[in-house]
Amino acid sequence: MSFYQKLEALNIELPAVSAPAAAYVMYVQTGNTVFLSGHIARKDGKPWVGQLGKNMATDEGKQAARAVAIDLMATLQAACGGDLNRVKRIVKLMSLVNSTGDFTEQHLVTNGASELFGEVFGEQGKHARSAFGVAQNPLGACVEIELIAEIA
Repeated sequence: MSFYQKLEALNIELPAVSAPAAAYVMYVQTGNTVFLSGHIARKDGKPWVGQLGKNMATDEGKQAARAVAIDLMATLQAACGGDLNRVKRIVKLMSLVNSTGDFTEQHLVTNGASELFGEVFGEQGKHARSAFGVAQNPLGACVEIELIAEIA
């Protein structure tokens, strides 16, 4: 089953690629490695605002991380010239979870993205990862994730 068939089976339609919100580009390729800039969680087209441990539960944060993964896939598709089948490996995710000082489930929030990459890309979606708690993300977003991938 192709990556696109898996997306369809999951009822996921990739959105248009977001424009940068500041002085950066959405991705940079060097050799066969693509670095995607951080993408913030969005809900209904607006930043998904919240702080884990204050006004958001882990399960909602996990849903937000999954939404970020969908946006990351759209940008990765653009980086692949429109063809996700060029993805050889999801190499690494770095997740920044807007959370209180006593919230310790950043890794579980980030699973929302990691699990989706596994569902869509199978073995090629297994990746290294970091998950951090931060005092704030741009625009108050609950989660921001960046990605590194290898493409053909």
